Amino acid sequence: MSEERKYIECAKIINTHGCHGGLKLEPWCNSPEDFTELKRVFLFDNGKYIERKIKKTSIFKQFIIAELDGVTDMDNAIALKNKILYANRDDFSLEEGEFFIADIIGINVIDAENGMIYGKITDIINRGASDIYVVATENGERMIPAVDEFIVRTDINSGVYVNTIPGLLD
Repeated sequence: MSEERKYIECAKIINTHGCHGGLKLEPWCNSPEDFTELKRVFLFDNGKYIERKIKKTSIFKQFIIAELDGVTDMDNAIALKNKILYANRDDFSLEEGEFFIADIIGINVIDAENGMIYGKITDIINRGASDIYVVATENGERMIPAVDEFIVRTDINSGVYVNTIPGLLD
């Protein structure tokens, strides 16, 4: 696996917390709890991933309050504001059939019945109830709810196979 694919975005540092180097994070995992299970994260700097051990985490509303090794005061924390944190893919345990969102961005959306390719997934948004796949088609951008009614199966090597209704992707 390439160095670039080994790491996956897992949070954004959005602010400082306290005066001893605490950080307020916006987690980009399935849940804040998933982030709190990590023992380390990585910062990307000068073309390299730099490991930082996680000393402590707690959940505050939908955010994470974290303390990282080497971030010991307000100045260190301020310098990291708006930086992205990465995790090693191997530090997550995925269940059978689970995948990283990053792995389906750019893959084909395929009709499960006739094999027709509608387009490629360009983004995934979540407004609460379920994910919504944003699909770039010949006719512009379309959205498809990521629910069992429409998504037949997902194969990160070939595509997302869908059942559609008239007007959904055409």
